[in-house]
Amino acid sequence: MFMQTLIPLAFHDLLLKGIWNALTEISHFFRDICSSKLNVDHIERIETNIVETICKLEMIFPPLFFYSMEHLPVHLPYEVKVGGPI
Repeated sequence: MFMQTLIPLAFHDLLLKGIWNALTEISHFFRDICSSKLNVDHIERIETNIVETICKLEMIFPPLFFYSMEHLPVHLPYEVKVGGPI
């Protein structure tokens, strides 16, 4: 819940625009991936967008922030297409 709705609202005035945009994109990704209605075209679009979002986050945060699980969101859209809503 925090990741999906509160981050864009809570940090809007506190962070620089580029940082806020990257956090908002990851927030929207998790909101879309957890929605009850899924469209295959939309899932394919977020599958390509999450790679760019992860790259933006890697440019903002130090390398120690990321570990072996950083690539997990890249695989979630495929799992949603195969398994359905989560």
